[in-house]
Amino acid sequence: MAGLLPGLPGGLLSRVEVYGIRHHGPGSARALRGALEEFKPDAVLIEGPPEADPIVELAGDPGMVPPVALLAYSPAPRDGDRRAAFWPFAEFSPEWQAIRYGLGAGVPVRFCDLPAAHQLVPLPDGEPPDGEPAAEGVRADPLGRLAEAAGYDDAERWWDDVVEHRGAGPSPFPAIADAMAELRARLAEEPAAPREEQREAHMRRTLRRTLKEGHERVAVVCGAWHVPALRAEVPAAHDDRTLRGLPKTKVAMTWVPWTHGRLAGRSGYGAGVRSPGWYHHLFTARDRPVERWLTAAARVLRDEDLHVSSAHVIEAVRLAEALAALRGRPLAGLDEVTEATRAVLCEGADLPVELIQKRLVVGERLGAVPERTPMVPLQRDLQAEQRRLRLKPSALGRELDLDLRKPTDLERSRLLHRLRLLDVEWGAPAGTGRSKGTFRETWTLAWRPEFDVELIEAGAWGTTVRGAATARARAVAEDAAALSDLTSVAERCLLADLGDALPAVMRALADRAAVDTDVAHLMAAMPALVRALRYGDVRGTSTGPLRTVVDGLVVRVCVGLPPAITGLDDDAAREFLAHVDAVHGALSLLGDEGRLERWRRTLEGVLARPDALHGLIEGRLTRLLLDAGRLHDVPARMARAVSAGTPPERAAAWIEGFLSGGALLLLHDEPLLRLVDAWIAGLPAGSFTGVLPLLRRTFGAYPAAERRAIGDRLRRRTAPGTASPPPPEEEIDDERAAPAAAAALQILGWRT
Repeated sequence: MAGLLPGLPGGLLSRVEVYGIRHHGPGSARALRGALEEFKPDAVLIEGPPEADPIVELAGDPGMVPPVALLAYSPAPRDGDRRAAFWPFAEFSPEWQAIRYGLGAGVPVRFCDLPAAHQLVPLPDGEPPDGEPAAEGVRADPLGRLAEAAGYDDAERWWDDVVEHRGAGPSPFPAIADAMAELRARLAEEPAAPREEQREAHMRRTLRRTLKEGHERVAVVCGAWHVPALRAEVPAAHDDRTLRGLPKTKVAMTWVPWTHGRLAGRSGYGAGVRSPGWYHHLFTARDRPVERWLTAAARVLRDEDLHVSSAHVIEAVRLAEALAALRGRPLAGLDEVTEATRAVLCEGADLPVELIQKRLVVGERLGAVPERTPMVPLQRDLQAEQRRLRLKPSALGRELDLDLRKPTDLERSRLLHRLRLLDVEWGAPAGTGRSKGTFRETWTLAWRPEFDVELIEAGAWGTTVRGAATARARAVAEDAAALSDLTSVAERCLLADLGDALPAVMRALADRAAVDTDVAHLMAAMPALVRALRYGDVRGTSTGPLRTVVDGLVVRVCVGLPPAITGLDDDAAREFLAHVDAVHGALSLLGDEGRLERWRRTLEGVLARPDALHGLIEGRLTRLLLDAGRLHDVPARMARAVSAGTPPERAAAWIEGFLSGGALLLLHDEPLLRLVDAWIAGLPAGSFTGVLPLLRRTFGAYPAAERRAIGDRLRRRTAPGTASPPPPEEEIDDERAAPAAAAALQILGWRT
């Protein structure tokens, strides 16, 4: 919208056009590009952080592929809180098209919003402005108000109809400016947020400065809500007072890759849109967008081996266009093509529609930035490692299977583990993330834009991924509050091959283990150490100091377990049960017969004094020693445990501990099954109600197939001490059986 601000130099020779857009709108972007080509400005001002002015020219580099984002961050936050904000751009963002136009035309491109140095200072309510800036319209939802006035209940659908889906025609920007002026006039009595006033004051100040420099045709691209404020007759002195004394912080600015998924409103992005993939399609497929979209949807379904023919596509296009006509829309929108997709291409099924939603409607397109983009050394080192190991970042999650016997796969595993030490979760291990000492690992890789912020923060630990992870591991070991935390760090150091950090970690671990007298702590620490030993064997890493610590822990656990495991209440018994299982599994995994034998003798000694044991513990130790072949009187032990003189609660706890190893024992040991069945059947009604939760917890943990098998065995079983039941009698048809009987008698030599 053309106009002059009062008091600006240049008189009538200066002309300003203010274009009110909606962030990330394809129709707005296309209309803006046409308006700029017609206006031919000699300077372009864009809503965004002015600190990005020195790097805006990177947007013209062939290596800059949207979606991308400007990232502002505080290099050294004083309080440890993250101070970072993103300004994302997609190819269909009007601001991106304005940047590309200005760079292509050779005219200055500047950002005019409130500097990030002010925006990254915490707001008065104490909340840091972490993440992307909010959408325009702090006091009100302007699109929602206008949509309601037009009779729409969906603001995005209204904006699509009047702007994004419109074809060729007059520029929409004068009408947008008038609508926003009327809306702001009606809301004038509502107080504006201080940050909103500051932003608009800085936009006006930047515009005045640009005109003062001698530019005569200035284009301003901003959120539609701000257009009336930029055209208002506001004295410069007023804006100076508004901006005077604002707190600020030191910030740095760079470009980072972005994703379509993070442009979606569902990601929490304040200026997000519902369908980035659809908007990208509308901007790039100007000819017959509905036909091309449904063809792409059919291709997605065919890639999943779902039958979709050309006739399906033709019929879906007809349905989408018919729905648009019935609803008075200028073009079939996302709602119409989705309904047509569900009804025709997917034949009413919802699952294929969800697939198209993920692949097309949102899409996980990942942008790219040029090599010369400003980066901290840690980011550059990671990029070099990604190229060396052929691990290309992707926003779409993918599975990565690694064979640790192959050098490249081993290096990939180490890189991913080092990044996890730096809290950069690019790779998530499958399952629990522990390979149990095998040669294989499976990861799920998905790159998120936030990782660039985390890499910048991790840059304080070092300039390379290996160096930073080493320094971080040492620091974590120094600050570890529990022995189990130290064992976890040791395990992660071996996974990441951080030999330089391991001595410091092992010293801290040995010191802590020597003074920790809590047997539960020692038992909690052991599984991670044993896994670390196994990882060291698999990966060819020296684990001598670790073996020394493990040997010491085994001795101390075996000595301290008998007094620690007696006289426990229900909660403590359940906690110790988990520790016993974890240590038993760890020592079995280690495969050292000497350590395992000492552990088994300790369990036998504890079990020799059952009166001091909780029923849960006694039952579990009985099962562990039975599985190890060390007990041969288990039926007698179970009979005593569930005898009439034993309280039902203790008997139920014994049963729970004994059967927690799985149902196969009951399926293959008839006497034990008979004992359990007889005990449950003989419980008085009141006692049965009391122990039922314990029994449900025990049997509910079994897979459904095993529960059914136990039930089938119980249904077929007779009373104790009798033979197997005969098959059920069936009524015999003598007439039909006579020929078969005669043949059988003849075969046996009997004459009929």
